[in-house]
Amino acid sequence: MFTPAYIKEGQLLLKAAKKVVNYRKDIAKPEFLDRVSEAMGELKQAIKEKSQTKVEEISKKLVSLLGKVQPPHDHDTIREYVELVVVAIVCALGIRTYYLAPFKIPTGSMQPTLNGVIAHATPNPPPNVFVKAFQLVTLGRTYEDVVSETDDAVVDIRPAKLKYFWDGSEIVMSSNRVYRVGIAPVVLENQLKVFPGRPFRKGEPIVRGYADLGDQLFVDRFTYNFFPPHRSDVFVFRTNGIDGIRQLGRLEDGAAGQSYIKRLAGVPGDTLRIEDPKLFVNGQEAKEDGFLRVESKKNGYTGYRNMGNEYLMSPDSTVTIPPDNYFALGDNSANSEDSRYWGFVPGRNIVGKGLFVYWPFTSHWGLVR
Repeated sequence: MFTPAYIKEGQLLLKAAKKVVNYRKDIAKPEFLDRVSEAMGELKQAIKEKSQTKVEEISKKLVSLLGKVQPPHDHDTIREYVELVVVAIVCALGIRTYYLAPFKIPTGSMQPTLNGVIAHATPNPPPNVFVKAFQLVTLGRTYEDVVSETDDAVVDIRPAKLKYFWDGSEIVMSSNRVYRVGIAPVVLENQLKVFPGRPFRKGEPIVRGYADLGDQLFVDRFTYNFFPPHRSDVFVFRTNGIDGIRQLGRLEDGAAGQSYIKRLAGVPGDTLRIEDPKLFVNGQEAKEDGFLRVESKKNGYTGYRNMGNEYLMSPDSTVTIPPDNYFALGDNSANSEDSRYWGFVPGRNIVGKGLFVYWPFTSHWGLVR
């Protein structure tokens, strides 16, 4: 669903390295440039293989080599610019690797604490361009208005990149017409009820409405290096090696892992039980604020549910968290595939703690609770 952070960082480093080489190719020592080119080739191959260990090791090597590519002293201005680029690379990689990393909420499993993409059909065409621009900047809202050109039916909905970077869909019709919209297939089908087999009359809207993009936040990758994760934290983790997620069909064989965000319900040694709508930890009702909001069944919260196919499927069932593992639950308990379905989160998979929603500027803007 999302490109892993280490792949993005490796691609960013390759782009920056190309700029450095272009700046210095006329003045740098050939042996240094050869070594940089060799390291760039190794990094490309590591990215292609999706090997996180190799990407990180070669990235460090490449950054070190870039720092050694120095121009003669009579080109002070060029040197300063290139040094600035190298420092920026190191700082960006350091911040993303050790301190803060951006993350986009992919689904609705944490609603209403954090929103994934939410779409609404509307009876009227989109507002004018100024209103749309304002709402895009402030709310992350995008509008679509696609009308069927003839009596037709949806044959297929496939993912597509719009303008190279925007996640969207291609709606394929029985007439062979293809409509492109900036809303992902799963949202079209589940929220706007546009699905294969649905017929449309000529002039009838296929998609008319808007989608609010998911909350985007910074993840604190620093704190857990010194303090263990706490119960009730909103935390991000990688799905690599969690077999239950692959068995559910959420990852294809050989595919790189994704990043999920949930609330940490149980730490090593905890025994959990759910009796709708409450969560019990070690025999006591969970009292942390995050749990209490879910249990309240107010303001959009569903309460904790005995659902899943692995753990806590009935009020009498319990689960004890093994060493160096954690139990994750979505705040949208009635509509969240979490540890109830696919099991434990290994400690090595934890990326960090959800810290601050920086966009869009809705009621969720601010510290993650």
